[in-house]
Amino acid sequence: MLLRLFGPGGSKLCDAEIVSADSMQVYRGMDIGTAKPTAEERAQLAHHLIDIRSPAEQFTAGDFVRLADEAIAGIAQRGALPVVSGGTGFYLKNFIAGLPEAPPSDAGIRETLKLELKEKGAAALMEELARCDPPSAEKIHINDEYRLLRALEVQRLSGRPLSSYSVTGPPRPQYRFLTAGLFRSREELYRRVDERCAAMFASGLPDEVRRLHEAGYTPRDPGLRAIGYREFFVQDGEEYRLSQDIAGVQALVAQNSRRYAKRQITFFASLPGAKKIMAGRDDEETANLLRGEVEFFSNIHTQRRGD
Repeated sequence: MLLRLFGPGGSKLCDAEIVSADSMQVYRGMDIGTAKPTAEERAQLAHHLIDIRSPAEQFTAGDFVRLADEAIAGIAQRGALPVVSGGTGFYLKNFIAGLPEAPPSDAGIRETLKLELKEKGAAALMEELARCDPPSAEKIHINDEYRLLRALEVQRLSGRPLSSYSVTGPPRPQYRFLTAGLFRSREELYRRVDERCAAMFASGLPDEVRRLHEAGYTPRDPGLRAIGYREFFVQDGEEYRLSQDIAGVQALVAQNSRRYAKRQITFFASLPGAKKIMAGRDDEETANLLRGEVEFFSNIHTQRRGD
């Protein structure tokens, strides 16, 4: 998809650089399951915020907004067009509208929650979160210790659910946004999801997960909670092992990917000023549609500056 910024024969539509808004492409060693751009693609088109964390490190929306701002400042200095591209809707929403003003972390409450997690287990804390903040509980995976504890910390500290601090403000004034999403029919989308899933497994996704597990990573680590990775793991008590049912894992990854795609469609509609673009019949037609939107957007703002 990313190379569609280039026209037929490889001619550039514009000088552009990509800022990845994919929460899992930040992790090193997770290439196949996150569909990272290839080395060849990255050589043709500069990408930022890829391979900058180990799978054991947390990467928050705040980290993304800060680093995206830094990357875009550099892109602008080079006279190129920053293209923020990726499927993590929460990152995109916070980047466009700014971070919610939730209270800062409280060391005492956080330590208490860590002790409760150790003594009671994640299921008990997730039940508490579901009672006091259902929207956050629905979004947070039970193995995502950081976000689970943060949501409960905010609730206990402020008496308000974390979801009540959601971003609703206007777009950040330092940027002019063209927010565009490519859409396909539900049938076509699901077919492409299944084909992509099959291609990832054929390209060696099981071996990639095995290498990560041998390096000591499990779904306790932020990176391995991603769709395409967590499905490989079976928990036995406190330990994790890899499933031997590869066909079953593939079916589960495809199912979870389809569900995620459905949630992305709903989430996109909540982005300020979002423009829905139906994909063309082929890559060239889709590139032309996107080029038209970029040129129209650029002309509008050029005219406003002239006025």
